[in-house]
Amino acid sequence: MTTIAIVVGAGRGHRFGAGMPKQYRALAGVPVVRHAVQTLAEHPSVDGVIGVVHPDDHDLFENAVAGIEGVTHTDGGAERQDSVRNGLAAAAAFSPTRVLIHDAARPFVNGALIDAVLHPLDKTPGAVPALPVADTLKRGADGRISDTVDRTGLYRVQTPQGFRFEEIKAAHDKAIGQTLTDDAAILEAAGLPVALVPGKERNFKITTQDDLSRAEALIAGGPARTGFGFDVHRFERGDALRLCGVDLPHDFKLAGHSDADVALHALTDALLGAIGQGDIGAHFPPTDDRWKGADSQVFLAEAARLARQAGATISNVDLTIICEAPKVGPHRDVMRARIAEILEIAVTRVNVKATTTERLGFTGRREGIAAQAVATVLFPG
Repeated sequence: MTTIAIVVGAGRGHRFGAGMPKQYRALAGVPVVRHAVQTLAEHPSVDGVIGVVHPDDHDLFENAVAGIEGVTHTDGGAERQDSVRNGLAAAAAFSPTRVLIHDAARPFVNGALIDAVLHPLDKTPGAVPALPVADTLKRGADGRISDTVDRTGLYRVQTPQGFRFEEIKAAHDKAIGQTLTDDAAILEAAGLPVALVPGKERNFKITTQDDLSRAEALIAGGPARTGFGFDVHRFERGDALRLCGVDLPHDFKLAGHSDADVALHALTDALLGAIGQGDIGAHFPPTDDRWKGADSQVFLAEAARLARQAGATISNVDLTIICEAPKVGPHRDVMRARIAEILEIAVTRVNVKATTTERLGFTGRREGIAAQAVATVLFPG
């Protein structure tokens, strides 16, 4: 089956006041929309993502999602319903069997929720995440309560909403001229059933500045987890060696099954440790010829992807390179920038330093290089 995710973000609401639309405001150092697009694009069941954007915001969207593979975009319409219909028309080029429709301003979608929404589509045309209404509901008029509404069976509906593609596209085409509140309502209006799956409280939509502040607080105030990594590689004859994804001139290179980037290997293990996902050898065994000579940025990028799929935000990484030579100091800034690029975080969250063992041990004898790393990730509270 082919699954396309449509991320709807064509609105230019001004409840934030003048300036940038909410979906492009910064959250944990990156645009709000990037959080959702990246999670969807990296999910193993999603084959592509289509952003639906305001015609004036193409550059904003492209900059927000730069570097994420499998993402395209199309223009939105006057209303959300029009925007979704445009997204469905763009998705038709991929001949999908399933489609996910998600709000750009819901940054906390995660892999488990995506799985939960996709699972029922084998048996029903649509599925939506929802939370039972817990508060007492009142109907009011003229500033006074006119009635108490029975909340039995009432739900708050979220996104992503999942659908069989042909059914939801036909329902949208049929609903032109109507005003319906979400895509599930459009399928309902066509007489087709929609399943409910458990939603997540943290999967809220950022609508106001208070919501953005809440999202920042969730990330900053959630549980922190720390992982440690350590790696060693010996020298062998060569004319350059790679550290932190940067090739440094040297009389030796590092020996290993991959490119032997000891620094990125330590960082990969630290990040995998922080999210409880084993170690680099479990994901990229040295007995597998696929990784022979591989660029170690692949390993670190995969660890970062696994962190995002788990709903974590990378807070910071700290790396210590232990060697007599080459000198790390002159290359520190480019190393930090390369790591930040691979992890898709701000360079201010990356630290690289070096030390020696005062000519003691194998590093002191210039037989190889060791590296140790610490990574801290934050999970929403």
